[in-house]
Amino acid sequence: MPSDIIMPQMGESITEGTITKWRVAVGDTVERDDPLFDIATDKVDTEVPAALTGRLVEILVPEGETVTVNTVVGRLAAEGEAWSPAETVESDGEPAPADTTETDAAPVEAAPESPEPAIEDEEAPPKPVRRQPRSSPLVRRMAREHGVDLADVPGTGEGGRVSKQDMLAFLDGRETAPAAPEPEAVEPPPAPAAARTGDEVPETPAPAPQPPPATPVILGGDRSEPLTHMRRSIADHMVRSRRTSAHVTTVFEVDMSRVVAIRAANGPAFEERAGVRLTLMPFFAQAAIDALGEFPILGASLGEDHVVYHRSVNLGVAVALPDGLIVPVLQRADERNFMGLARGITDLAARARAGALAPDEVQGGTFTITNPGPFGALFGTPIIAQPQVAILGVGGVHKRPVVVDGDAIAVRSMVFLALSFDHRLIDGAVADQFMAAVKSRLENWPEGDLKP
Repeated sequence: MPSDIIMPQMGESITEGTITKWRVAVGDTVERDDPLFDIATDKVDTEVPAALTGRLVEILVPEGETVTVNTVVGRLAAEGEAWSPAETVESDGEPAPADTTETDAAPVEAAPESPEPAIEDEEAPPKPVRRQPRSSPLVRRMAREHGVDLADVPGTGEGGRVSKQDMLAFLDGRETAPAAPEPEAVEPPPAPAAARTGDEVPETPAPAPQPPPATPVILGGDRSEPLTHMRRSIADHMVRSRRTSAHVTTVFEVDMSRVVAIRAANGPAFEERAGVRLTLMPFFAQAAIDALGEFPILGASLGEDHVVYHRSVNLGVAVALPDGLIVPVLQRADERNFMGLARGITDLAARARAGALAPDEVQGGTFTITNPGPFGALFGTPIIAQPQVAILGVGGVHKRPVVVDGDAIAVRSMVFLALSFDHRLIDGAVADQFMAAVKSRLENWPEGDLKP
């Protein structure tokens, strides 16, 4: 018998996944650990490998469908194993023969010609209570925030379960659906006067049939395509963060000349020892971690009526992908030395671009760094990743003339650092003190010290 291919459990908090792409077709042969299909969850997109060498003989869940974990999505026959579709047909798949016992002999009692007239004074039956479908806490929170009754959302999960994708599709359809035009008021024709004996009452002509509404047409070569799962998730997270946090951004200019010189002098030797290229990101990460030790509130989380101070710094590092953005998290980053930071950041970024992250590696962050500088940005005002309270944006490092030593002008490698913080918890003075600590650490980095 072929082996079942199931939707895997991709983390403790993941209960369902969406098959975004089958990488093989029915009849194709795959090797063990070859990618079978791609899945998207609330946390991360990843690929599922084949558990054995064989041939894909059946696809039970098509692309774009969301199912719960442990659902059978296809079948894989082992190498050399014969298979026919009849083997997987369930025994109760045939329709049951009609039961003719007693029904053929029993005459059908004729229905009464006219039912008893309804009693107008009879009470109307109570209105049935709408049953709420199954859903996750995230989906229920989204429903509350958008004022949506979950009973109105079509659920595609098992037993009608409403997934996050179902909710996003419902909200998208509600926002983009054009408002129905108000019907034009048409005065009814005047009722004919009561006919006298011998008078003819003219017939009222039936209204002419109206043509169906025209289907919207995309003109001028424009193209319309549905949002990807990743883009829907990003959109939801960004809007929710703006609605949740009181965003304020402070910008500092930092002289990176010392760090740039240290990197140039130590880059080749560092790469030989660490096995990764020495970039500027570990310097920013180390400076931020050091400053978080002095101002732990920047790495806290804000609840309804309490503040959570996290024991470890779980550092999120934003990685740009061709179709979106993902933020893998370097767990317990404060316990690593400089080389460990460089290796960890490089590894997460590489696996993020390869789609090889596990769901646990994109959650639990306490502070995030995003780096749009390589694309040419001077600085930006990043949006906080909930439930965090701050995010550091790194601009591009450029040589500029600046005033040094009083009135002297010199060319320095400068960068703008922008910190967006939640003003509900963090005051501007604390945010600026944090940034001053980051600035001091970068501008006074010990010569040749890559293990602070």
